[in-house]
Amino acid sequence: MAFVGTIIQEVVKIRKNRNEKKIVYSEKLQLDVLIKLLTKAQKTAFGARYNFPQILKSANTIAAFKENVPVFDYNKMYDEWWYRTVQDEDNVTWPGKIKYFALTSGTSGSPSKRVPVSMDMIVSMRQTSIRQMLCMYDLQMPKELYTKQLLMVGGSADLKKVGMHYEGDLSGILATQIPRWFYRFRKPKKKIAALKDWEEKLQVMTENAHKWDIGIVGGVPAWIQLLFERILEHYKVDSVHEIWPNLNIYVHGGVAFSPYQESIKKYLGRDIIYLDTYLASEGFMAFENAFSKPGMQLVLDKGIYFEFIPFNDQNFVDGELVENPEIQTLYEVDDKQDYAVLISTCSGVWRYLIGDTIRFTNTDNFEIIITGRTKHFLSLCGEHLSVDNMNTALERTTKELGFEAYEYTVAGIPHNNSFAHKWYIGGSSIPDKAQVKACLDKHLKELNDDYATERNHALKDIFVELLPVETFYSWMDQKGKVGGQAKFPRVLNKKQLSDWEQFIAK
Repeated sequence: MAFVGTIIQEVVKIRKNRNEKKIVYSEKLQLDVLIKLLTKAQKTAFGARYNFPQILKSANTIAAFKENVPVFDYNKMYDEWWYRTVQDEDNVTWPGKIKYFALTSGTSGSPSKRVPVSMDMIVSMRQTSIRQMLCMYDLQMPKELYTKQLLMVGGSADLKKVGMHYEGDLSGILATQIPRWFYRFRKPKKKIAALKDWEEKLQVMTENAHKWDIGIVGGVPAWIQLLFERILEHYKVDSVHEIWPNLNIYVHGGVAFSPYQESIKKYLGRDIIYLDTYLASEGFMAFENAFSKPGMQLVLDKGIYFEFIPFNDQNFVDGELVENPEIQTLYEVDDKQDYAVLISTCSGVWRYLIGDTIRFTNTDNFEIIITGRTKHFLSLCGEHLSVDNMNTALERTTKELGFEAYEYTVAGIPHNNSFAHKWYIGGSSIPDKAQVKACLDKHLKELNDDYATERNHALKDIFVELLPVETFYSWMDQKGKVGGQAKFPRVLNKKQLSDWEQFIAK
């Protein structure tokens, strides 16, 4: 197998060198993507409604696109267009019929949304995945890694046929397009991957773990952490490396990794490489390579056209986008501002507010970090507390007080005719609540000037509730949001807070 590893490594090297020569980071790259999208979709119902042929004839395609096509969120896109696609009508927002719809897990507790996944997008995601694998050559991993197995901890690979299309988890959709030769490397196999019950899948993966030779693990941190914990308990070992000695890389995504990094390390016998990805049902938008750390490099040439809305009070009110917001192209952004992301894609997604906020770490190479969600932030009285602020403050608090926090959520509440924040933290060996409260408050003030100001005015207090991490997982299980890309909401709205408090009171 080492000889096979050498061959695969050389193929990766050759393909990477060829691939890198094609990537030119210039304004023309994104313009080419937009023109290709408009050209292919000009005869769709959407293209006719918003006059794509005329936009293509314009002297300034980008300006004409911005002027003629409105901004959409999911509800608007579905209610006006995608409901027809779900009914198997063809040529609605993208040519032909859409064969697959990804059911997004989300974090809001709302019913799953159906996001169209075209064959063009599947090809785009597959090509981007290959590009990320090619970049692993730069990590200078031992050649044996290329013969080891890849463990993908995702949602159920079992798809449900509805009418003339299939619906299910994105991981299941992508699994239908995996080359046959790759199945020898991918774990778990189809039968296990298709399991819908997360608890059963977790148990079966644990029982089979000793049979696998895993080199790379991929999945949402919360569920990887649960799997690692089960493996240690089941096999009575001190680290996952006793079962998988060749584990070298963890590819994660879906949520900010910083709150999990220290707790993940305790399950390992040695250091490994962590690589972040920005893969959503709407597209594979960015990934971390050997040179983009600590950011992820946007994928500019694979069927996704990006626009950015400065995430500020002029463009958003209580997380809702105002009419006629300021919208910038990739070449107008800076590294001082958080942005909400708009995408237009080869799945018939047009000027779509994906809901994430990002910040550029490098505007020359277009590298980003995810800072939160447009609706997952707290600003009851002008404190403008982002998820990124919360992640960093909790990470600093755990390091300072020496405990581990695996999950958390925050809610804004009325308090003494004013306001307060209430934190719920799940972890182990947690110290006194008063210590955690004081430490969190201190670090939040250091990170956010608006928060520090409001703590002397309308934001009267913060409260901390310490819970077993299993409480968080049980609540998600009750909501049907377990496994795969499911993640706990970092900020609870009023209804979620009521449900959550009733649940933990039982």
